[in-house]
Amino acid sequence: MRALLVLAGALAIVACQPAPDPGETIVAGPAAERVARETGPLKTAIFAGGCFWGVEGVFSHVRGVKSAVSGYHGGTERQARYELVASGVTDHAEAVRVTYDPALVRYDELVRIFFSVVADPTQRNRQGPDVGAHYRTALIPTSAEQLEVARAYLAQMERSGLWQRPIVAGIERAQAFFPAESRHQDFVARNPGHSYVERWDAPKVAALARLYPAHYSAAFQRG
Repeated sequence: MRALLVLAGALAIVACQPAPDPGETIVAGPAAERVARETGPLKTAIFAGGCFWGVEGVFSHVRGVKSAVSGYHGGTERQARYELVASGVTDHAEAVRVTYDPALVRYDELVRIFFSVVADPTQRNRQGPDVGAHYRTALIPTSAEQLEVARAYLAQMERSGLWQRPIVAGIERAQAFFPAESRHQDFVARNPGHSYVERWDAPKVAALARLYPAHYSAAFQRG
């Protein structure tokens, strides 16, 4: 176990760090044919798409999002620690739990934004410089309505021909979500000069503002 922890700590050092660009692209995804029909109080959905800093950073600038929390989806609570998850020895995925007002932004619109500017749906078990199953890209619906929308949008993406490589992003059954350590929350807002943020996350926020100005909020919605 001690050797495992040492390995985990060593590997965590390189997590969410700049690396050679593998060709991540920004694609303006199609408007959803299957529109989410959600009403009532705030809703919650989970998105996994590489390092959670950028996922949280983008959704925190979306109008109607009331909270975006970085964390670990799946796996066990005992292993839900950054050093272990980042080493790839657990079953978790780095993910973000998004709470939103469906009267202001629909789930299908969040999914469109996610695949347009946050996560490249053609990269398997990686995003940008971050490699491993814990960086897998997946929609994690928390309701039957979200599940229908997620399935329909992935199928629509396949038919669209907008992406040059096959769509490999998936859908995962919602399991336990464990919030990440406090140092990872609101990371983009608190560390704008971090080299990783400047290289990988700030361009995603800029793309949100450029492609979806009606959904963009200049204010960062913390926590």
